[in-house]
Amino acid sequence: MAAIVRQSKFRHVYCKPVKHEQCMSDIRVTEITWDSLFCAVNPKFVAFITKGAGGPFMVIPVNKVGRIDKDYPFVDAHKGACLEVAWSPFNDNVIASCSEDTTCKVWLIPEHGLLRNLTEPVVELSGENKLLLWNVGTGEALLEVAGHPDQIWSIGFNYDGSQFVTTCKDKKIRILDTRSGEVVHEGIGHEGVKPQRAIFINDGRIITTGFTKRSERLYALRAPDNLSQPIIEEELDTSNGVLFPLYDEDTSLVYLCGKVSSRLSVVPDYFVYRIIKTTASVGPIRDISFH
Repeated sequence: MAAIVRQSKFRHVYCKPVKHEQCMSDIRVTEITWDSLFCAVNPKFVAFITKGAGGPFMVIPVNKVGRIDKDYPFVDAHKGACLEVAWSPFNDNVIASCSEDTTCKVWLIPEHGLLRNLTEPVVELSGENKLLLWNVGTGEALLEVAGHPDQIWSIGFNYDGSQFVTTCKDKKIRILDTRSGEVVHEGIGHEGVKPQRAIFINDGRIITTGFTKRSERLYALRAPDNLSQPIIEEELDTSNGVLFPLYDEDTSLVYLCGKVSSRLSVVPDYFVYRIIKTTASVGPIRDISFH
């Protein structure tokens, strides 16, 4: 009997760049070489980490297009370089930022955007190179998590927040209980020495990205109870840029974005994990975010 070929529901997914007149331009994006994403977007605003003394970032309404004035108000966030920003999933006016000065701050953005520079955070936290779980409403550290002997590369929560997955410089992937901080599962990740990342998908499995010993970028699907043995592992290309997995929970699509490269790959998280679309940008990708 002939084999049945299942067609992807998303075989017509594609990325279409908007016209130049619908873009924001002249944004002075930071030039720091950190393995993180320098922008974040929600239905109201888009935030960019920018050049400047200390660690500033800009917050711009998503419907504002065209040239952004060099004197546009910004968030005067940190003494050291700002490394990453993230919007609250529950309040489109609340954004968090973290810095190489080991501080994390939570900011309240006015309803219609910034009219002047913002200098006072709602909450300021200090981690001092530790993995801490915070109550951002009170600034109280609820839990200090041990078990990582080296630098932590990424952290990602599961859908209900009961567990989170980490990747570490020791090349291990760990799944931890959010309430106790105990390691529930542990396994060996990708072989390469460059940073690897991990995220949960809807069914509780793990998507990881990383490198081979020959600097080839790859992604893998892993079961929580057998992290060292990928269910599927596939090489993409050879590049120095870290590969970031971004997950759309509504469509179950994984977007693989590589910094300092010009390709964005889309992978469905069901049946067979294979790339269904690759899109090339005009130049190297610096930042990416979606909501």
